[in-house]
Amino acid sequence: MKGLDYRWLDALDAVIANGGFDKAAEALFITQSAVSQRIKQLETLVAQPVLIRETPPQPTAIGKKLLGLHRRVQLLEKEMLPELTPEGLAGPITVPIATNADSLATWLLPALSPLMKAQTLEINLIVDDESRTLNRLRSGEAVVAVSNEATPLKGCVAESLGVMEYLCVCTPAFKATYFPDGLNAEAVSRAPAVVFDRFDDMHTQFVSERFQLPTPGWRSHMVRSSEAFVKMAKLGVAYCLIPRLQIEPELTSGELIDLCPGDGVIRHLYWHHFATESGVLAEMSSACLNYARKTFGEGKISRTV
Repeated sequence: MKGLDYRWLDALDAVIANGGFDKAAEALFITQSAVSQRIKQLETLVAQPVLIRETPPQPTAIGKKLLGLHRRVQLLEKEMLPELTPEGLAGPITVPIATNADSLATWLLPALSPLMKAQTLEINLIVDDESRTLNRLRSGEAVVAVSNEATPLKGCVAESLGVMEYLCVCTPAFKATYFPDGLNAEAVSRAPAVVFDRFDDMHTQFVSERFQLPTPGWRSHMVRSSEAFVKMAKLGVAYCLIPRLQIEPELTSGELIDLCPGDGVIRHLYWHHFATESGVLAEMSSACLNYARKTFGEGKISRTV
C-alpha cells in the first residue's frame, strides 16, 4: 500500500483550520480543485471519509487521528530544524495542551512561563474536565494532556503530577444562612452549589457519598470557570469545591471557611505525553512535572504503554 503523502494532510489541516475548501486553497496557494483532489486521494488511501462535508467542514474520527499525526510530525520537524539548518529554529513551537480548568488556574501557567518568556514555546490550551482531557490526546487535538487517568495511551507515558486537594468552602455569612447546624442532607438540598458543566461529577459524588442525595436533590449554578467558582464563593451566593492551592489567602484571612475540615476531595493528576518527545517538548514536560511536584509535594510515578 502506498504511504501517506503529507500534502494530503496539509490539505486536510487547511480545510479544517480555515473552515472550507476555498480558504484552504488560498492558504496553500493552490486551486480549490487541487485541495479537493488531495482530500479524495487521502480518503482513497484510508478507504473512508476524512471530512464531514458541512459548513464548516468537520473531521471524522479517522480525520482527527490523521490531523493528530500531521501535527506531531510538524512538531518533530520544527524540533529538528536546529540540526538541519544553519539558521536554527525559526520561531517558537506551538503546542496544543489539553488541561483541566483548575490546573490552568493554579500551577500550569507558572510552570510554562519560562519557556514562553524564552519564546521557544507558544501554547494552544484546550480546557476540559480532567476526566475527558485524555480524549483530546486520543483524537489528535492535543499532544499533551493533564488527566486524572493513570493509564497512558499506546506509545505514551503517564507521569504523576501530584494530588490536587479540593475543599468545600463558603463565606461565614453563607454558612450562617444555609448551614447553621453544619452540613446535613436537608441543608445541602436547599443551599446553592456551583458545578463546572453538566459532565462535572465531583460535587455529585461529594453530595451522594455523604448525604445519599440524588443529583436533582440539590441546587446548583453551572459556571465554566475556576476563577468564577472562587468569585461566587466570595460573593456569598454559593458554596463549592475549590482547590486549596487557589484559596490559601482567603482561608488564612477567614474570608472563606472550610465546611468539612479533613473531609475534602482529592484528585490524582497525570501528565500524558508521547514517549518519543524530545527538544522543546521534553523541556516542557520536565518543567511542568518539576513545578507541579514541587507545588503538590509528590514523588515521581511513571507508566508507559
